[in-house]
Amino acid sequence: MYKCLKITFSADLPEGFMQKAIQKNARKLDIEGVAQLMMSNLVRIIVCGAMDQVDAFLDLLYKEVNAVNMNEFQVEPFLKDRDYRGVFRVVE
Repeated sequence: MYKCLKITFSADLPEGFMQKAIQKNARKLDIEGVAQLMMSNLVRIIVCGAMDQVDAFLDLLYKEVNAVNMNEFQVEPFLKDRDYRGVFRVVE
């Protein structure tokens, strides 16, 4: 079954966190989507893929973000509105 989530959180992110923690785990789990740094420390992530892989990504992300002084973490269902072409991108 296919699943999409919109994840937003704010945290004090170290240099390279988006590529090293978020993009690396998304590619390892073969999910698609985008991670975008919205403001100085607000991140929005859209992930789509097989339900098990998306859930595993969420677990890994929660562990990574919890280690960098997270302020807020929200997860909500998301309807896919564009084709990510099987790739996970980071936009900063």
